[in-house]
Amino acid sequence: MKTYKVYAINDGTVIDHIPATKALKVIDILGLENEGILTIGIGFTSQKLGRKDIIKIENKYLEKEETDKISLIAPQATINIIKNGKLKEKRKIELPDEYVGIVKCSNPNCITSVEKVKTRFKVINRAPLMLRCHYCERVISYDEVEIL
Repeated sequence: MKTYKVYAINDGTVIDHIPATKALKVIDILGLENEGILTIGIGFTSQKLGRKDIIKIENKYLEKEETDKISLIAPQATINIIKNGKLKEKRKIELPDEYVGIVKCSNPNCITSVEKVKTRFKVINRAPLMLRCHYCERVISYDEVEIL
């Protein structure tokens, strides 16, 4: 018999395969602090990652913009949509070709830092992640990414 360490949800989203210690960062960037019931599992054993975190969000289904944000922190995460206690959809997070209005440009002279212009970053390398600003062409690495 399988024993669950985190209880099942009836409706909502489960974010699985988050790298260990990144769950709280995912909650922060998604602004989930006031979304109702959140269940967080930290430090589970994972064949794929060694250790992983899990987040369960009751009565909320993540939109593409939200999963794009997660891809910056946990590109190997999976999204499970639960409806009426059953798994309805399972999808891997995919890095988009471009991030619009999600990543802050670190160049203080970039137009996005000076005027109200949405940031746009092209993904120029997926592993390790490297992004290039559409406007000033500054390249930033995974470690330098600052989420708006």
